[in-house]
Amino acid sequence: MSGLSPFRTWWAQRPPAAGAVVMATGIVSVGWHLTGYEVLSRIALVIACVAWLALAADFAVRLLRHRARWQAEARTPAALTAVAATTVLGTRFVALGRQTLAEALLALATALWPVLLVDVVRHWKRRMPRGVFLGCVATQGLAVVAASLAGAETTAWLAHAALVLFWLGLVLYAVALPRFDLRQVVTGAGDHWIAGGALAISALAGSKLLAADSARRYLWNDDDRGVLRAVTVALLVLDLAWYAVLLVAEVVRPRLGYDVRRWSTVFPMGMTAAAALAVSAAVDVPWLKDPGEVLLWVSVAAWLAVAAGALRTYTAAGAQVTSTAPR
Repeated sequence: MSGLSPFRTWWAQRPPAAGAVVMATGIVSVGWHLTGYEVLSRIALVIACVAWLALAADFAVRLLRHRARWQAEARTPAALTAVAATTVLGTRFVALGRQTLAEALLALATALWPVLLVDVVRHWKRRMPRGVFLGCVATQGLAVVAASLAGAETTAWLAHAALVLFWLGLVLYAVALPRFDLRQVVTGAGDHWIAGGALAISALAGSKLLAADSARRYLWNDDDRGVLRAVTVALLVLDLAWYAVLLVAEVVRPRLGYDVRRWSTVFPMGMTAAAALAVSAAVDVPWLKDPGEVLLWVSVAAWLAVAAGALRTYTAAGAQVTSTAPR
């Protein structure tokens, strides 16, 4: 049992934001699938699923045995990473043809979403870090899975539900933006990238809504489709602008030390790549595919760097526990 002590110590210190590990790994899997690297995609999916199961078990244990701590963490914006992480996995399982599993994940995320969102929004205030955008991310995550399932199963009501979530997510972004502390762009520890990542997942949701339509289903009329197409493209453009600003800020003020919030840098990077690839197909703009693939490999490099930092942190924590353990 003593061999597990370093892991238990490290795991007990895990913050709610650790859900971003699943989000980052899952979106890399989605990106690899979109670019045809299916073996790599499935490897990343397995890693994301293992991490999700571990976090889900810990979520349940805290709910049942440490209710006070669970309630305190549920009030933080980072709690919404549980919803977002679940929807990322659901999206990937739709692409695998595992619709039943994707539906179960959508149902679970939908059940968690209002409970966590209401509590988080009630505690919004001025000059918040990136967590203020997680309401948008979680909502658009639901829209992405619902629209993906609607396209796979030709279910009109699910597509219309996804459309409602899509517009609600944009409202949440608009309300959150004035509350975001812009100083985080140059001082944030990594999670400030969600400011752009929320727009990326919104663009991805728009592309899935466009892809769910067909001549047989006729979900949207020409005017609706035109508006949806224009908004989706605009969201991607705004996301790329955020990406450029955030990247310049990283160069001007490098933050090279490991922080668990760096997983929230990898997720927007991977989501921007996935959004560019999906929008390219949905609006028939082939030239977007190459930049999307480049951005995907940039996010893979970031994933590897952050994973190496996490491993070093865990090793250091294990060595410290071992050195201070009674002999």
